[in-house]
Amino acid sequence: MAATAASSLQIVIARPSMLSTKRISSFCSTKFGGDTRRLSWNRLASSCHVSSIQHFSRNFTSTTQKLQKVVTKAQSEADDSKPASVLPIDLRGKRAFIAGVADDNGYGWAIAKSLAAAGAEILVGTWVPALNIFETSLRRGKFDESRVLPDGSLMEITKVYPLDAVFDSLEDVPEDIKTNKRYAGSSKWTVSEVAESVKEDFGSIDILVHSLANGPEVTKPLLETTRRGYLAAISASSYSYVSLLKHFLPIMNPGMYLVSRGSSISLTYIASERIIPGYGGGMSSAKAALESDTRVLAFEAGRKQKVRVNTVSAGPLRSRAAKAIGFIDMMIDYSLANAPLQKELSADEVGNTAAFLASPLASAITGAVIYVDNCLNAMGVGVDSPIFKDLNIPKNTE
Repeated sequence: MAATAASSLQIVIARPSMLSTKRISSFCSTKFGGDTRRLSWNRLASSCHVSSIQHFSRNFTSTTQKLQKVVTKAQSEADDSKPASVLPIDLRGKRAFIAGVADDNGYGWAIAKSLAAAGAEILVGTWVPALNIFETSLRRGKFDESRVLPDGSLMEITKVYPLDAVFDSLEDVPEDIKTNKRYAGSSKWTVSEVAESVKEDFGSIDILVHSLANGPEVTKPLLETTRRGYLAAISASSYSYVSLLKHFLPIMNPGMYLVSRGSSISLTYIASERIIPGYGGGMSSAKAALESDTRVLAFEAGRKQKVRVNTVSAGPLRSRAAKAIGFIDMMIDYSLANAPLQKELSADEVGNTAAFLASPLASAITGAVIYVDNCLNAMGVGVDSPIFKDLNIPKNTE
């Protein structure tokens, strides 16, 4: 993982927008508990079945959301005795492990919130050097505002695991990493060790999410990228997914009666298919490898354990990591000017897509690249070019 800057164009502020026509009380008690804040959103009924350890309370006032939200609907427990009036995204009873959550500002966090809002239990893997800060922020309530779910409850994280997905086992870790003070006090953080720890703690999972990437030379053009930098990007951004699925697949609940129960999701970017100047250091190659691996892994994991494997290609979004590359604002402006849907992409749209892909509603979708980018991927030209000034191209005037 060792990842910050290269996850760049795929991390954003998380604000899920799931919706339900019924309101119920959701009681989620876990390691990082809390009271609820009432929002002006319509409520999503969710229930997190996790153990109670300790609570930290925060009270918040209502806020008005300015952006129109993309919504999904989940079946509430109050309606169990009645026919569902809508197609439900119901992940109650399922457990998800999200690799690559280190703050409340990324896609991993947004996906975790959408899965939690649909009822899934949440486990996360956090890069070892960021672990203490992340856990401390959770305990002190610094993420409480970002944890608020559509029904007003707070997203609960049952357990946080230290994780560095660059290393498969302890034998792979070089001495300088083992003795690095940023890793001091943490243990069992390689991929195989984390999978074993999750097995010991919970027995199994249903959903695996890969939300991490790193390219130490991402700001360099490909022609200036070293072999070491290129291979590091591939290792942290694409092989890490192969490794995670390899080690977690044995503890993923298999499908029953030819129906897939398990689901694995990763994040990719259009630079895998198109030239994005500035997205260098081998990261475009890593994303292309990730998409190819998604198809192969869909075949192998599907045949072996009826687990579905998909990847979400998300558009440019603001995040702390994206700002490190230096041109994220430019890419967002370009998307606003040229995408068929002229609006800024929000994290909840990616999170809701992941929740759908993890649900039984997507039971026949596997090996797919799902674009969540306002359809920018389909454009062959930039219509904001002066060359097209005389064409009658509709524009959003809002």
